[in-house]
Amino acid sequence: MYYIYIIQSLTDKSLYIGYTPDLKKRLIKHNKKQVTSTKDKVPFKIVYYEAYLNRRDATGREKFLKSGAGWRFIKKQLQHYLSDNK
Repeated sequence: MYYIYIIQSLTDKSLYIGYTPDLKKRLIKHNKKQVTSTKDKVPFKIVYYEAYLNRRDATGREKFLKSGAGWRFIKKQLQHYLSDNK
């Protein structure tokens, strides 16, 4: 399986979108400051994920979610969660 995930910083509430074949290990790496782009915002929690059978589908979805339309989709999907956790 391949996962697209969204994590939220418990420090500043920012969101990060990523892709991985191992969701548990990837979250651990984020929280151990082993991911350059997120190391200054630990700790993180997973707020959303999707699973795919093949890598191409997962990376295509990740690319979409990182686009303007993708961010709008994410904010709409998570609007109740994000407003409750401000």
